[in-house]
Amino acid sequence: MLPPDDLYARLELPIDASFEAIEIAWRALLKQHHPDIAGPAAGELAKRINVAHDWLSDPEMRARYDRERHPRRAAPIGLGGRRPQRDGRPGVRGRSVPRQAVPRRPVDAAQAIALHIDRIRRLTADELDRLSLAETAPIAFIATISRFLPADRQEALRTLEPMIQAALPARARWDPATRDAALGFAQDIVLGPFLDEHLSGAFRERVQERLTRGWQAAVDQPRYGPNTAAVTDALRRLEALPPAERARIAGTGPRTGVPADHPWPRGLSPTDDDALRVSSALAQRDALALLPEPIPAFARRSLGRAMHTLVLRHGFKAAELERLAGPWAPIVLPPSAAAGARRR
Repeated sequence: MLPPDDLYARLELPIDASFEAIEIAWRALLKQHHPDIAGPAAGELAKRINVAHDWLSDPEMRARYDRERHPRRAAPIGLGGRRPQRDGRPGVRGRSVPRQAVPRRPVDAAQAIALHIDRIRRLTADELDRLSLAETAPIAFIATISRFLPADRQEALRTLEPMIQAALPARARWDPATRDAALGFAQDIVLGPFLDEHLSGAFRERVQERLTRGWQAAVDQPRYGPNTAAVTDALRRLEALPPAERARIAGTGPRTGVPADHPWPRGLSPTDDDALRVSSALAQRDALALLPEPIPAFARRSLGRAMHTLVLRHGFKAAELERLAGPWAPIVLPPSAAAGARRR
């Protein structure tokens, strides 16, 4: 039988809260209301908090509850974009105190933030271009859990954004992707001890990965990833072509049937290899800027696919490289790769 009241309200969360936010709310509220801490009178409230957690932390039970009580809400996902597994979750009925996560190595947060701000001031042009394509940090997650934070952590979070805004170079100061990537990395530094205490291993890893992935995928990386030299040479060859020749190649090849998304080689994916996703997006953007306007949609797709393939050339066989590069193969592929593909 479904509980009669609103389980999200029991945990003081919105109905679209992530599974990670549910874990944090449960641990924080149980610390306040557990009978071992708040006295025997809090026992009934602690039980209600545990029941809400039992329902909402399990994907199948939460889906059942939402179908009955919130039928218009989309299916919940974790911060990593996937439906989470049970994760050896703590908090089953009968557990007296929430299990604590193993904390990370102690870090001087103030010193770490100072180093991060200094690194923001030293961002290169290539890093800024990569950051402009970074994946957005989970800002809604931070807003959802902020009420459970100690006052000093709330104040530290409030000071981060103006500090980062001032440190960013002028050209990137108002770019949301760049700002959010730098901010997410800083938020993980400030919230590290709190998250270590309130999230178990796999949950903590997902939150840390989502807060920091935009920054880490863009900073201290070659402009186009491991194949930067090959991509740079391809762009030079493309730029050296007379405009009429570029237009001619853009008009060749299939006008239909070129998919909008581009294939990834076995063992790589845009979800797990975000730095390569950024490299691919930047190479495509730079190549498309060299085409004469107006650019037909099929030409955009075919050149984008060719540059994407070149960025990931280490994952494709030579013959596959030429096939995926299509009419752009003689221009964008290194001569040795194109010749080797033709011999096969």
